[in-house]
Amino acid sequence: MVDQRLIVAPMDDFATWEPVLRLLLAEQPQTHGARPRRVAGRIGRGGWSLALTRRVPPPGRAAQMEDVQEEFDAVERVQSALADAGVDDISFTARIQPDGRTELRLLGPSPAVEPGIGTPHPGALILVDGALPEPWRRLPEPVRGAARAPSADLGVLERTLRERLPHAVGATEEEIAAAEARLGVALPDELKALYRVTRARWEDLGADHEAAERQCVAVGCELFDLDSLYIADASSRHCRWEFAAMEAVDTPPDAMVQGLVGSPGWIAFGDNGGGDRLAVDLTPGPRGHTGQVIMLSHEESAGAELIADSLTDMVLGRPCAERGGPRGQRPPLVARVNIASLKSVRAAAHDGLEVLSIGVWDGPPFSLAPVTGLPRLRTLTAYPGTLADPLEITQLAGLEFLQLGPEEWRVLLDAGAVPRSLSAAAVVVHGDRDPLPVVALVNEILALWDRPRIIQTVLEGHFAPPV
Repeated sequence: MVDQRLIVAPMDDFATWEPVLRLLLAEQPQTHGARPRRVAGRIGRGGWSLALTRRVPPPGRAAQMEDVQEEFDAVERVQSALADAGVDDISFTARIQPDGRTELRLLGPSPAVEPGIGTPHPGALILVDGALPEPWRRLPEPVRGAARAPSADLGVLERTLRERLPHAVGATEEEIAAAEARLGVALPDELKALYRVTRARWEDLGADHEAAERQCVAVGCELFDLDSLYIADASSRHCRWEFAAMEAVDTPPDAMVQGLVGSPGWIAFGDNGGGDRLAVDLTPGPRGHTGQVIMLSHEESAGAELIADSLTDMVLGRPCAERGGPRGQRPPLVARVNIASLKSVRAAAHDGLEVLSIGVWDGPPFSLAPVTGLPRLRTLTAYPGTLADPLEITQLAGLEFLQLGPEEWRVLLDAGAVPRSLSAAAVVVHGDRDPLPVVALVNEILALWDRPRIIQTVLEGHFAPPV
């Protein structure tokens, strides 16, 4: 699909792209005869992926801006055009003839396709508008009898904080009520007690960094002000589809914290100084306490760690109580079959399996027969060439995400056997493959769901002197 109206000037001006193309061409060895050369890449407003080798600085000198100035100038020219056109990210491929004649194709964007990572090839295809992976749809289970921890003591908490922060400005009841109205949930009593002592506004500290440090030490974290409190539900933990589909969440019967991506009962109130968020938990696990303090790691997309049984315990520095003996062995919900992990699909199969990932393999390709009929299997990813018969995928009734190589997708498309249960998909490409056949394949998949295709904008130009 080609649409010259996709992008307005200067994005459709070959001169906008010429400096980038010249840099990419300079990386390639000279060819002889009539063979054209091909270059490709991706440029977005916040970054780019180009096959360029950056100069190594002389011994004893750190890299300087002038070492990469030519690259930065070339990319910035395109980024400015992206901003003018209202485009966040675009990939491209160019075919350059020996006499300098060049055909440049701009690929996309499409609202149904996530950008690739470090590649001009497309990322995940969102086949159902607004679809989310199963862990991001999971809501907390109600826990009967959940109660506040015995250690929660409003009097002790408030006295301790007032002793540590004698000059702090506390929040009014009106300010607390306004925060509750904005969040749509009542703040737990311990959190209200904390904010009645300090509302944690920077202006109240008089731009005094030492006072801010004393507040962190007194509370035990970098405390948010009331306007910065937020609900740490699943939407607050964004994750690309191809990664999110590989997650699985679970809450064992003896868990203190529910295994979730997020919860409408997790109220984030602070930071540990390293990017991990602290929250009070109003939807605890089967053995947890209402109002316990949990930490959401910035390095993980799901789950939370118990920090303290109560806010009182956190402020007083009390460690969590012992949690009993080790848990029994449970089959993994996510199974990886490859040369370094499980050695067969049969070894991965069990009724609770949600995600099957078949990776690099040096033996015969695998049959999917052992996982046929598993009730919870929703994600399958397979490294190119690892499936004995891609049509066995048609026997996996509940798939919502499928990632395959181009050849495996071709088999499914030609047979009219692409699973219609899918909410998202991906074409995995390794090596320096021409993006155009991959884009054509992606557009075939998108067409099955009548989703917006990747549009190609064709620009023609000429390098002088000829390359």
